[in-house]
Amino acid sequence: MSRFLPEPAFRHGSPAQTAVLLINLGTPEAPTGGALRRYLKEFLSDPRVIEIPRPVWWLILNGVILNVRPKKSAEKYAAVWTAEGSPLKVHTERQTKLLRGFLGEAGHHVVVDHAMRYGQPSLPATLARLKAEGCTRILLLPLYPQYSASTTATAFDAAYAWAQSVRNQPEMRGVRSFPDHPGYIDALAASVREHWRANGHPGDAYRLIMSFHGLPRYTLDKGDPYFCECQKTGRLLAEALNLAEGEAQICFQSRFGRTEWLQPYTAQTLVALGRQGIRRVDAICPGFPADCLETLEEIAVEGRREFIAAGGREFHYIPCLNERDDWIRALADIASTHLQGWPTRAPPVAVDPEAGAQRARSLGAHS
Repeated sequence: MSRFLPEPAFRHGSPAQTAVLLINLGTPEAPTGGALRRYLKEFLSDPRVIEIPRPVWWLILNGVILNVRPKKSAEKYAAVWTAEGSPLKVHTERQTKLLRGFLGEAGHHVVVDHAMRYGQPSLPATLARLKAEGCTRILLLPLYPQYSASTTATAFDAAYAWAQSVRNQPEMRGVRSFPDHPGYIDALAASVREHWRANGHPGDAYRLIMSFHGLPRYTLDKGDPYFCECQKTGRLLAEALNLAEGEAQICFQSRFGRTEWLQPYTAQTLVALGRQGIRRVDAICPGFPADCLETLEEIAVEGRREFIAAGGREFHYIPCLNERDDWIRALADIASTHLQGWPTRAPPVAVDPEAGAQRARSLGAHS
């Protein structure tokens, strides 16, 4: 039995295509306990995500977490679920469609699609479909501005693992990260300025909180650059907004378990600011290009509750970049840069010489 997946016989002269594949983390199929259990099992079984010895973690995951957490998570997902599905799914689909249009306008004749690292549409299934459609070159573009082994690297792992099962592999490239891309930073800054225009420019006793997803502290000690790339994004955003020192603060959310994570923690920071007399907080999540549970529930709802309960007066959540034109334009620029050297321009339209001559004679007769 062949170790490779079955595929049709190779045919000479088959037209080759280039694809851009957006990759996001994933989402459960429904805000239910059963759907969350399936999703969390796949997500938390990834050794890139949880770096605990497998036998120990298997017992914790299957004996405790998957029996307790799905119900609680389902209730939170239900609070942000839309008629079209989960916010992350909806925004990723829209970003895919818009990017296809932006790249087309720029002259790139490419297929643009999306996949999820966990859940549906799965990364292996999407890659197989792109290959079946004739894509021999695929640009992997994970929607993680800051690189981490538990996000970007695991997306690449899944793509290359699929390639190991394929006899006729497509050529693949990957976008590692883009924490300092000018278009990305400009889009973030523009979203904050628009928020200020709509809600008044903050005065004294103000903080702009930049909340990034957290990781265990040991990841930094082991060489993961995520913390440093988050710091770079935060610094560039504060500079673009001309914020004075101390007006912006970087922190990390979504702590899980008892081990130390990257600090300062977002929840503790919001409580401390409220107690210190900071009257207004505007919160933005630069590491999330699309709104999801972690932004809409953890920050916009829980974060606000924590800040107000600690004495703060105003809390504003600034939405993720989602479908902003400046963000999609930046995404198209990132893709275009990494597509260089691949033939992505539409082939010239064949012209019948005799038909052209007849048209020229016709125009001449009426001139």
